[in-house]
Amino acid sequence: METANEELDNLWKTALAEIELEVSRANFATWFQNTLILDKEDGVIIVGVPNGFTKEWLSTKYNKFIIKVLRKISPEVKSVDYVISSQPSALLKKNKKREAEDVAAASKESQMEITEIYIDPEANLNPRYTFDNFIVGSFNELAYSAGIAITKNLGTAYNPLFVYGGVGLGKTHLLQAIGNEVKKNNREAKVQYITSEKFTLDFVNSVQNNTPNIFKEKYRKYDLLIVDDIQFFSRKEKTQEEFFHVFNAIYGKNKQIIFSSDRPPKQIEGLEERLRSRFESGMIVDINQPEFESRLAILKAKSELKGITLEMEILEYIASAISENIRELEGALNSIIGQIKMMGKVLTLNDVKEILKKNAKPKKIVSVNQLIKFVCDFYSIEERHLFEKTRRKDVVIPRQIAMYLLREDFNSSYPFIGQKFGGKDHTTVIHAYEKISLLLKSEGKIRDEVEQIRKIIYDSV
Repeated sequence: METANEELDNLWKTALAEIELEVSRANFATWFQNTLILDKEDGVIIVGVPNGFTKEWLSTKYNKFIIKVLRKISPEVKSVDYVISSQPSALLKKNKKREAEDVAAASKESQMEITEIYIDPEANLNPRYTFDNFIVGSFNELAYSAGIAITKNLGTAYNPLFVYGGVGLGKTHLLQAIGNEVKKNNREAKVQYITSEKFTLDFVNSVQNNTPNIFKEKYRKYDLLIVDDIQFFSRKEKTQEEFFHVFNAIYGKNKQIIFSSDRPPKQIEGLEERLRSRFESGMIVDINQPEFESRLAILKAKSELKGITLEMEILEYIASAISENIRELEGALNSIIGQIKMMGKVLTLNDVKEILKKNAKPKKIVSVNQLIKFVCDFYSIEERHLFEKTRRKDVVIPRQIAMYLLREDFNSSYPFIGQKFGGKDHTTVIHAYEKISLLLKSEGKIRDEVEQIRKIIYDSV
């Protein structure tokens, strides 16, 4: 007969097996490893977690999902509480083998970073880019879900898929992860990842060498064709014409096509209308800048993968200091880890601040008046209207976006922003910030407008 502890261990083990099927390997290792059920009383499950950050993340991001899984196993479960605990359990002992495997995998990845990576010459896929190490947050959740769906229903789910977003936000990782997953599920699948520049070069070479049939045959044979940075087709009329025929040939055979770009199809200048309509005929998803919580999750997962444990205040500082893209975030983390290994000591928060200060790019200075002018010019409204007491939507939204950008991009305080907008109460600014934050998650039009305004601001100073 099972003891109470064994019963709790088995309940959580069963739940974790279910959870692991629904979340990526990286997220599972980050948030669920080294957790256990400490107690169960009157339908309340007490889950022990290793630190405060895991406690907050599970209680805010995964709580409903965890309760749902536990109720499937034990219907009398009413709620779940999370407490910080280092108590060992039979479950954690059984996880030692898995932890050893993760350490080995991390060591292998670390070695791959400093040695030549094997790239599949046929598919042109980098084996490092997988769903297992792709961190999912609200900023990329839709794109990730679409990618997973495609791997399960190649050629029928979201065909074509058009992914767009700024530099360094993980588009290439996602696209190659899709290709790697398809190859893993079906070794015979013909997959090709290629940049738009490489496609153009291949086409030009085929013209120069008088080998158009070889070129056409090559690009019409794939079950999955992934074209990265499609915006570089802009104004290349002959390349666009040839790609139009490639698209029709592949799509006509119900084969999958995926594109990426730094902007949506309608904003790519110099693009033939017939090709633009092809890009827009499937599903269009965007990847935004990661919010603070996602940046923190990425840093935690990457540091653990590299076998380095950083204090939470250090991770939080890095996540706060670097907000533009994931590439810069990882670059900062690599600099800090490099210093730790070189100096052979634990770094303080002040040490980290100095490292980031030395490596940081000079900040572009934008005044409040400049930002307001950019926003007003974008929406074609007079600046004075932004300071008037009005509820007109054509004024309220631009005003709220200006407040949001001052807070999000330039770390201005709520009282300071309120003062600059005619002495408005700081609660009004908080409301504006929260309103735009919600709209960015639910309305693609607002997301596009905010990103366009950001581009105008950073390109103009």
